[in-house]
Formats: sequence, C-alpha cells, structure tokens
Amino acid sequence: MTITENEDGLNKSQQKETALDMILNAWDMALRKGCSPENIATSAIFAALADLIDVYGEDIVCEMATRLPERIARGEFSMREGLVN
Repeated sequence: MTITENEDGLNKSQQKETALDMILNAWDMALRKGCSPENIATSAIFAALADLIDVYGEDIVCEMATRLPERIARGEFSMREGLVN
C-alpha cells in the first residue's frame, strides 16, 4: 500500500470519487425523507467544516475558506454536466 492509497487500495482520486458518490446518495436519501436541499446543504457544510477543523485546526480552515469565493466563481463546485471536479 502506498501513501496515496487507503487500506482498500483506493488511490486519492478514487477515494474522492467514492466519497462524493456516497455523499450524493445520502443527500438523495435525505431528500426522499423530506429534508429540504437547503437544510441538507447547511448540515453537510457544517459536518465538513467541523471535520476539517478537527484535522487541520481553525486557522488553516479559515485560510481555506478565504479562497472559496474565487473557487465558486470559477465553477469548481458546479454540478452541471461536464463541470464535476
């Protein structure tokens, strides 16, 4: 196993793809249970930031967050066909 692989043999790119697929499936399940997209998004952002802070600390996550407007404007988070990163 290399540093970029996990114990299942997934490389970093495969890990990101697998994680996104699983999160989107959970998102769809929450929608089917009656949760609004806005509440799901807020909960997902909260969970993501809390985990990043646990790993990297507040200062680094604050720095990461300062780059979000530029990344959003570039379409980095757009889920339209052909734009998924």
